[in-house]
Amino acid sequence: MNITVLGAGLVGSAIVEDLTQEIDFCVTAVDVNPAVLQALTAEIPVRRICADVREPGRVAEVVADADLVICAVPGYMGFETLQRIIEAKKNVVDISFFPEDAFLLDDLAKAQSVTAVVDCGVAPGLSNIIAGYVDTQLDALDRFLCYVGGLPAIRQWPYEYKAVFSPIDVLEEYTRPARFVEYGQEIIRPALSDPELLDFPGVGTLEAFNTDGLRTLQRTLDAPFMKEKTLRYPGHIHLMRVFRESGFFDAAPVDVGGVSVRPIDLTSKLLFDRWRPQPGEEDFTVMQVIVEGERAGRRVRHTYDLLDRYDRATQTTSMARTTGYTATIIARQVLRGQFTQKGICPPEFIGRTPGCYADLLAGYAKRNIHLTETIVDL
Repeated sequence: MNITVLGAGLVGSAIVEDLTQEIDFCVTAVDVNPAVLQALTAEIPVRRICADVREPGRVAEVVADADLVICAVPGYMGFETLQRIIEAKKNVVDISFFPEDAFLLDDLAKAQSVTAVVDCGVAPGLSNIIAGYVDTQLDALDRFLCYVGGLPAIRQWPYEYKAVFSPIDVLEEYTRPARFVEYGQEIIRPALSDPELLDFPGVGTLEAFNTDGLRTLQRTLDAPFMKEKTLRYPGHIHLMRVFRESGFFDAAPVDVGGVSVRPIDLTSKLLFDRWRPQPGEEDFTVMQVIVEGERAGRRVRHTYDLLDRYDRATQTTSMARTTGYTATIIARQVLRGQFTQKGICPPEFIGRTPGCYADLLAGYAKRNIHLTETIVDL
C-alpha cells in the first residue's frame, strides 16, 4: 500500500518512521524543506519529494498514487491542503489542526467517497476518541473535561516551554477565544483565562488555562458541560498575557521604519529557534480526561490518565509519539477497512466504532504508550 505523508517535520518524521516498520507499506515523505527530508533516518525505506504543496496542482501530483494520505502540514495551510486531498479522492488522516470548520468539507468528502479523519492527534485526537468511546458505554453523558499539555522535562528560563509544532500554530492557543459548554449553552472566554493549579503524579504542579480545544465535540457530543484546558508550568500564563497584551501576537501589520510587519510573524520567527527542542532534549505529555454520566440508573465518572515521556532509544519526542502514533494507528484502521465511514470524521467517530478503541490501545501498548482508566460511582 502506498502512503504519502505531507509534512516531515518533528511530528511528520515520527509518522514516516513508524509507517516504514510495515513491510507492505510504501511510504513517501513530502516537504518544502530539503533539509527536513535529508534529516529522515537514512536507513528507513522512504521516498522523498521536495515540493511546496501550496503551489497549484502540487497536492494532486504528489498524492496521485497514494492509497492514503497523512496531512501533517502547519495549521495555517491545513484546510486548503485537506480540500485538495479530498478533491484528489484520497482517504486522509489529518493532524494539521487548522482553525477552520472541517465540516465545511463534509459534503465534498461524501461526494468523493472519501474517509477524512481530522484532528487526529493527542488532544484533539485521543481525547475525542475517549469521549466517543465512553459515550457508547453510558446511557447519558453530561460532563466532559480535558486537561492536556506537552512540556520539556527540564524547566529552563525564560519560557520553560518547547514546541514540536510550528510556533505560529502554538500561539493560536493564546489568542483564539476559548469556546466551552455550560448548561447546554456555548460560552466564550478569552484564551489564557480561568487559571487553576493542578497536581499530577510524576509531574508535580502545573497550571491550566482555557483554550479552544473542544472543536468538533461541541457539535458531535450531547453533553451539557464540556471544557478543555491546556497545561503549562506555573508562570506561563502571566508571561504569555504580557506578550499578548503588548501586541506581540497581533495579526494587523504595523509600520516599523517604513516596513510593514505583522507582529505575530516576527514573534513566531523569534520564538521558533528558542522553542525548538534540541537533539536529545527530553519532554513529556500529560493528559487527564474526565467523563461523567449515567449508566443503569447510577452516576459514574470515567477518568483517563496519560503520562508519556521522551523515547531515548529512538530519540523521539513524547509529543511526536502521542500525536504521530495516534495518526498512524488510525491510518492502519482505515487502510484495513476497520473504519470506513465517509465524509469528515472527527476522532470521536473512531471511538464510537466497535473495536477501534481497543485496537488503538493495543497499538499504543506496542509503542510503550499507556493510558489508565479509573471508574467510580458518584
